[in-house]
Amino acid sequence: MRHRVAGKKLNRSSGHRRALFRNLVSALIYHERIETTEAKAEAIRGHAEKLITLAKRGLAASDPAYGVHARRLAAARLNRWVVTPEGERVDLVKKLFEEIAPRYQNRPGGYTRIVKLGPRKGDAAPMVVLELV
Repeated sequence: MRHRVAGKKLNRSSGHRRALFRNLVSALIYHERIETTEAKAEAIRGHAEKLITLAKRGLAASDPAYGVHARRLAAARLNRWVVTPEGERVDLVKKLFEEIAPRYQNRPGGYTRIVKLGPRKGDAAPMVVLELV
């Protein structure tokens, strides 16, 4: 029985799963829209929402030390840098705190949307688009 068992394993070891979640959430923050399977999207949706809430609280905090703490927590949960095809480095923590979090300052949660696309041609896995609202 699966009573009170949280999270999805996705047939991966714990390290592989942790890396997958980190890569998918980082891609979502960088591109603001990713195409993936339904199971993976549902698994990372909560991680992305918690990071955006953390960034919102870090910006709204009156104590500057809490803002620094929030940035460090976000950096620990993301791939900090993304290298673009042109060779530029993009700081995802900076993007999260300066572009994404202010956009949702007055929104009480529900920052992501899942849109179903239908089955993938190769293996008929249900595909979705996970995007920031």
